[in-house]
Amino acid sequence: MVTIKNKAVHNPLAEYIERLQKGEALLPDNPENVLEVVGILKSYGVVLDAYSKNLNYIAEHQFLIFFPFFKYFNGEVSFQKLLRHWWHDRINFEYAEYCLKAMMWHGGGGLDAYLDTKEFKEKAQAVIAVKFKNNPFIPGINQLFPDFLTEHLRVSAYYTGLGQFWRVMADIFLSLSDLYDQGKIKSIPQVVEHIKAGLVANALNPITYAVKIRGEVYEIIPKSVGLTFLADTAIPYVEAVFFRGTPFHGTVSYNAQGYQIPPDQTRFQYGALYADPLPIGGAGIPPTLLMQDMRHYLPEYLHEIYRHSLRGEDDLRVQICMSFQKSMFCVTTATILGLMPYPLDTKDPNEEKGNRVYLEKWMSRLETSQLLDVNK
Repeated sequence: MVTIKNKAVHNPLAEYIERLQKGEALLPDNPENVLEVVGILKSYGVVLDAYSKNLNYIAEHQFLIFFPFFKYFNGEVSFQKLLRHWWHDRINFEYAEYCLKAMMWHGGGGLDAYLDTKEFKEKAQAVIAVKFKNNPFIPGINQLFPDFLTEHLRVSAYYTGLGQFWRVMADIFLSLSDLYDQGKIKSIPQVVEHIKAGLVANALNPITYAVKIRGEVYEIIPKSVGLTFLADTAIPYVEAVFFRGTPFHGTVSYNAQGYQIPPDQTRFQYGALYADPLPIGGAGIPPTLLMQDMRHYLPEYLHEIYRHSLRGEDDLRVQICMSFQKSMFCVTTATILGLMPYPLDTKDPNEEKGNRVYLEKWMSRLETSQLLDVNK
């Protein structure tokens, strides 16, 4: 009996479904793309390292502080550092908070679910009581508005959740760069495999959160809750930041009568995989902050390519964004392949069909993305 392998039909991205079925990437494999992706992920890894440290610092040391003026200083406040901060000669930690707010708003995953449980509320109230033990005013406010301080701790939980997620991703990207420098990474499939291996290796890392008050440690997210890196931070992050995102001011109308923004959050397509790189650098475009941060840590081999481009460094942030999108499609490929319901090399027709349906669902979401543009 001859087995005929069904092809994806009526899908404008059928070519990419076939690529993924072969274990290939959404981005073409050529030396230029490898250099560009590894170089930009090296820069991104350095920035994520800084973002991660700051998010974890805020979660552990700036919780329940209503006016955290020095939250971006990581506990190292000096007049010189303050001048650099005012002069914007620093990492733009505001972008990390933008991603955090997008995750919290879109929700999803076990972290989001746990923060609405009775267990979390009880632990939050215990922390609040100890934190403001000697403050007669705040407990009264807490009685009048019982969700106010609890919501503060929900936000703090997202600070640590995203901080722990980015800690892992920073290490994956920086080790990728090291392997490239050693000549061990030479193709896009190797890049994808390295990222996928990192995601799988850290998939079950516990996501926990505890704070110290007057020498005593109070658990807010104990290990027993069972939150893990992949299911409860990585997947919600991909959904919130890669796919949904938030509409950028100045690019669409926020007027409800204009109907330019979908009323349903699940239909949002403003994430990193969809955004047009051209507005980067304009007012109200949050990724501008990330591109500005990454420009400081570009490897020389990548910076040299940008210098010799058509416009040189005049549109450097836009070029960085274009390279960044290419790298994010590699990360997306790793995610898609890592979550495949059945092995890629399965010979079972039913499992092959299950994989194909799974890939078609992913590609249907990417129809309006920048996928075709990064493949030109």
